[in-house]
Amino acid sequence: MSDFFPSDRPASANLPELSVSELAGSIKRTIETTYDRVRVRGELGRVTIAKSGHMYADLKDDKAVINTIMWKGSVSRLPFRPEEGLEVVAEGKLSTYPGRSNYQLIADTMNPAGAGALMALLEERKKKLAAEGLFESSRKQPLPYFPKVIGVVTSPTGAVIRDILHRISDRFPVHVLVWPALVQGDRAAQQITAGIKGFNALTPDGPVPRPDVIIVARGGGSIEDLWPFNEEIVVRAAAASQIPLISAVGHETDTTLIDYASDRRAPTPTGAAEIAVPVRSELVQTVTAYGERLMRGLTQTSRRSERELTAVAARLPRPTALLESRQQRFDYAEGRLTQSLQAALLKKRSMFDQTGPRLRPKTLETSLRVLDDRVSQASRRLTAGLTRQAALGESRLATVSKRLSLRGDALLRETKDTGEVQQAADRMARAFDRQASRLEDRLSRAGNMLEALSYQATLKRGYAVVKTADGQLVRDAASARAAQRMTVQFADGDVDVTTQTDSAPPASPKPKKAVPPKGAQGSLF
Repeated sequence: MSDFFPSDRPASANLPELSVSELAGSIKRTIETTYDRVRVRGELGRVTIAKSGHMYADLKDDKAVINTIMWKGSVSRLPFRPEEGLEVVAEGKLSTYPGRSNYQLIADTMNPAGAGALMALLEERKKKLAAEGLFESSRKQPLPYFPKVIGVVTSPTGAVIRDILHRISDRFPVHVLVWPALVQGDRAAQQITAGIKGFNALTPDGPVPRPDVIIVARGGGSIEDLWPFNEEIVVRAAAASQIPLISAVGHETDTTLIDYASDRRAPTPTGAAEIAVPVRSELVQTVTAYGERLMRGLTQTSRRSERELTAVAARLPRPTALLESRQQRFDYAEGRLTQSLQAALLKKRSMFDQTGPRLRPKTLETSLRVLDDRVSQASRRLTAGLTRQAALGESRLATVSKRLSLRGDALLRETKDTGEVQQAADRMARAFDRQASRLEDRLSRAGNMLEALSYQATLKRGYAVVKTADGQLVRDAASARAAQRMTVQFADGDVDVTTQTDSAPPASPKPKKAVPPKGAQGSLF
């Protein structure tokens, strides 16, 4: 039948048919046989250490990537901690993973070979921006505790924005503005920068509300994926933002330059939402707890004050008891005051009775006459003393003048030089003048004292001196009646008076009762 029915099988039908598993196994054996021991240099990327202790990473350069695995036992022997961006030299065998049809390097040793190109560039840029002060803690702004509007710069289609919105709605629902931007690729840096600057350009009273805080967020990825957040324009925009900014880029282990320039770094986008808003339920509980504590405190304080007041009131005496002792003291003082007033009145009356008889015109005239005699005697003594003092001064002045004259003659005899004689004469003349001036001052002072103590000064005070025609002082009324002509000397002149001897002397006028001045307090007696 084969001759009548031609076969449609291809010429390669003699090749054995292999299953996918057989082919994958054959490739695995071939690769492991051919590359049973290789040594590869590259940069670590996407380093992950599983809970089992195995390490999964990418070994890459600028053109290719090889999945790399290191088992738990080899990881424990590493002399360093593998980090993304670190350039290493790995040694092991090449194999495949049939389940995903990809090849991988199973490394058993790994040593650092230096920082990768990207990490070196990142470190250089970090130093540059830090030197400009963009990472200083003094530039960072505090976050508002109750933001009304939150701006988010991220991709509107990713899971990041959903996680942020969900966490904000659970904790403290507020208005959220989303600025769509690419978070990966060549244009991502420009769009992220535009989002930060756009939110800052909004006005508080504009049609679009201005955010109180900004969140720049992205999910995890490799250093290449997160590189837009290391761009200089993005970092400068974050540092210049007048609105507080939270960076939430990658996972907790991922660090970008925007994290240093932002006001707050969040480990994840969900953590950024937790940082931006408080928990409403916790606030309600806190306020409720504070209110309850306040009420308990007020109640306890009121009760304590009431107890203290009751205790103090119990120790206080009765109001009437406080007044009784003082009322008794008042009664005693009233009685003593009446007795004291009576005794004082009697004492004043007795003193008046004793003093009144002495206050008569004749007594006053006698006292005045005695004082006048004392003044006259003192004036005579002072006049005599001043006269003697003046005579003594004149005598001393004459003696000094005679001595000075004799001394001058001696100097004239002893001194032959005309200049010396003239000097001596000048000194003698100055000494004479000083001595004469001192004596004149003393004499002037004595004259002033004599004038102040003389009877003429007494006359200026309203008194008068009565003399007979021959100049004798009239000291009593009998002498005045005996003299027919008298002279009364006042301060401003003399007056001649005559006496009447043919009639009896007039009776002494009855002293008038002294009238107290208007407004003065009269005597009680």
